[in-house]
Amino acid sequence: MIDSLIGWLTGEPAADGDASQDELRVALAALLIEVSHSHDQFDQKERAVVVRLLEHRFKLSPADALKLVAAGEREAERSAELFHFTRIINRRLSPEQRVELIEMLWEVAYADGELDEYEDSLLRRVGGLIYVPDHERGAARQRVLKRLGISESL
Repeated sequence: MIDSLIGWLTGEPAADGDASQDELRVALAALLIEVSHSHDQFDQKERAVVVRLLEHRFKLSPADALKLVAAGEREAERSAELFHFTRIINRRLSPEQRVELIEMLWEVAYADGELDEYEDSLLRRVGGLIYVPDHERGAARQRVLKRLGISESL
């Protein structure tokens, strides 16, 4: 996985299935990173949540998840817009999987126990770009709040 991921980042050819899966992984990691950076802080709590979510979602080892986080950070820094990542997400994920992604993004946003206005705004934009209706985005948020044991403050 990591060899094909490095190949994708450097432009070296990889097997189509590997490249396609890595493209999705990096896009998803980059969106998680974008949420964590939306308020100009990417602390250890948020990093740990991102790593855990990527490990779980893609069945990665902790070391591979950390490498994917690093790749996501590089891609997020290179990109001036979310459209590149959301286009990949829309092409590769079903509507149900996109709602699952929104839940992952909410979990990163609430890693510190509270929601910042920039995180909320970014989640609203990403939800629109990946065609997750507001009511589904809100329901995903409520599931995350319940799972994390956080009372709603917004």
